[in-house]
This record gives sequence, structure tokens and C-alpha cells, in this order.
Amino acid sequence: MSAPDIEISVLGSLAEIDPEEWDACACPEAADGARAVDPFTTYRFLKALEDSRSVGTGTGWQPHHLVARAGGEVIAVAPMYAKGHSQGEYIFDHNWAHAWERAGGRYYPKLQIAVPFTPATGRRFLTKPGEEDRGFQALVQGLLHVGMENRLSSAHATFCTLDEATRGAEMGLLHRVTQQYHWMNDDYGSFEDFLGALSSRKRKTVRKERRTAQAFGGEIVQYSGDDLRPEHWDAFWEFYQDTGARKWGTPYLTRAFFDIAQERLRDDMLLVLALEDGRPVAGALNFIGRDVLFGRYWGAIEHFPCLHFELCYYQAIDYAIAHGMRAVEAGAQGEHKLARGYLPVECHSLHWMADDGFSNAVSDYLEAEKRAVSDDIEILTTYGPFKKITKEPT
Repeated sequence: MSAPDIEISVLGSLAEIDPEEWDACACPEAADGARAVDPFTTYRFLKALEDSRSVGTGTGWQPHHLVARAGGEVIAVAPMYAKGHSQGEYIFDHNWAHAWERAGGRYYPKLQIAVPFTPATGRRFLTKPGEEDRGFQALVQGLLHVGMENRLSSAHATFCTLDEATRGAEMGLLHRVTQQYHWMNDDYGSFEDFLGALSSRKRKTVRKERRTAQAFGGEIVQYSGDDLRPEHWDAFWEFYQDTGARKWGTPYLTRAFFDIAQERLRDDMLLVLALEDGRPVAGALNFIGRDVLFGRYWGAIEHFPCLHFELCYYQAIDYAIAHGMRAVEAGAQGEHKLARGYLPVECHSLHWMADDGFSNAVSDYLEAEKRAVSDDIEILTTYGPFKKITKEPT
């Protein structure tokens, strides 16, 4: 596909593009060696998924990355996949698939602009600085062109930014609003400062949970960068397999991913391990953005009271405060996060349906869903652990 001055191509692998060309769009802020805002759209992360065979043939995630070039120069890219199912997305469309297929259609394969297995908000239409407008438009047009040319049922961009969702809606895509739980740093100087913002009852609960967890009989250690060792991944693989088998049936990431991560991604990761007599018995894996810590995976081979809350939520808050980060995104779902300072926030996605009638039906559903999500966020926020501020009468 080509526009008057832009050419769109589809890549079957990131090996077909130079890493610097990709990252000039995905993380231009890191060109000088600084930390990327979003670690998940970097070349090194997405390529690790491909090289480890976590995506590709047989996984239901077949790479078809979009690249926009102007005068031969790459100005925009998007991580895109042909999906053979709706697993690993976290903004789910199973009901849409069932409705489409009950009507006699074939829902899969579909197109998905996303970071596989990663419910973390970030830019999905990655443009070079100065190319935001025409780069975004070219990628959306490329997405629709591929969908229509291949007579696919639908195309989706999940966990995009609000700005992308707004611009996509202006181009005729359907805007979906869902929710997650995020912890926000209100300029806390310490964990005690954060506790001071909670109601007395909630503050006591959090302190009790931390004491209980930290009395499990060992020590809790944070590892990142060169402190991470290959043997840590042997232990974490056990945790990940157990959690994956219980939640998804089959873990999404292969064992090879963690070996590659040790080599290429260790500066992007924070691994929190609970050690009993030096032996890891539980762990939580986070990815580090420039100002957001992203909680990703948790697992354990033994049960200890409250250790899940400590490793996944409180240790993440400790790290975020110590490093001046503005937020912790703790992943998908989980109303239990609310009592621990993680409040509901909106998440955004964009959708295109090939059939006009089906698109209209989905549009009506999304309008109702958006109102319901807004109501839920308002209600849930009132149940949060923070002190209630009453305004003085004027």
C-alpha cells in the first residue's frame, strides 16, 4: 500500500528492520542511552518474544509489523500480529467472536496491534518525533488496508493511549474504555508517607500484612541489572509455570525468553524474590519504564500468608517511591488491589469491524460499556483506602 508520499509495508519479523530504525519511532527519548518510557515496544523486548518463539508459528501470534516510510525513511511503526485466538490480550472480545461465528462468519484470524501478553498502556502507533500526524494516519490506513485486502473480520489496537484512542475515533475506529488498577505516587518521600495518606483502619491493615509477609522465615531481595543471575530465572520459571498453568492453561512465555531476557533485558527488569535459607520460594517480576513500574508476573512454590501482596504490590511501591516514579501499573484485573492503594483508572483500545451491521452493534455495546465502566470507577474509588477529604463550608 502507498499514499502519495508514504509507503506502508508489512514485516513478517523484526529481523527485517534495523533496530535503530524501529527504536527511533518506539523510544526516541532513549537515543542518548536514557531509559525508554515504555520498555515493551522497544526492539529488544519484541525481538526477544520472537527469538524465544513465544510468538510466531503455533502460538496464535504471527508477526505482521507495520512500517511507514517517507522518501525511504522510516517514520512510523506498529507491532502488529495476526491472531488465531483472543488469548493473551486482556481486553477481551470472546463474545464478539462467538456472535460473529454464530452468524456464520469466521472471526479468526484477526489483526491485533498490541504487545503480546502485556496489559500495560503505552503508544501503539509509534512515530518519529515530528511525524505524529501523518505517521499515525498512515499506520491506521495500513491497518485497515491489510484487514480489508485479506477479508479479515476485524482489527484491534489494545492498551493504546487516550490520545491515540481519540485520534483513532476521529478516523472512524471504535473506541473502547475498560479499567485497571494503578498506584499513583503523590510525591511520597517514603512508604510511611504513603501510609499517612490512608485511613487509620486501612493503614493498620497494610502494616499488618507487611509484618505477616516479612515474617515468612526468610528475606526479600530486589534484583535488577547486573545483580540478576541466570540461576534466578531457573527459580522464577518454576513460579511462572505454576501460575500460568492455573490461570491460562499454558504459560505464554517460553523458557528461552528468560534466558534472552537475562542477556538483553536485565536493565529493564526488577525481580523481587523471597528467599528461605537462600532458596527462592516466591517471586514477582516487574518491568521498569522511565517513570512507571509495570508489574507482570508472580508465582510461588509454597504458600506464605500475605507474601503475594508484599512481593507484588508493596515492594513495587517501595521501588517506585525510592526511584521517583509516578505510578505502578499492577497488571490486569483484581479488585483486591483497591485496598492496597491501587485505584481504578480507564484503559483504552481501538477496534474496526469489517461488517457495517456488526460494527454498529459493537458500537452500541461500547457506549453502554463505557457508561458502566465510568460508574464502576466512581463507585470503586470511594471504597479506596485513602482518607476522605471533606470540604470546609464556604
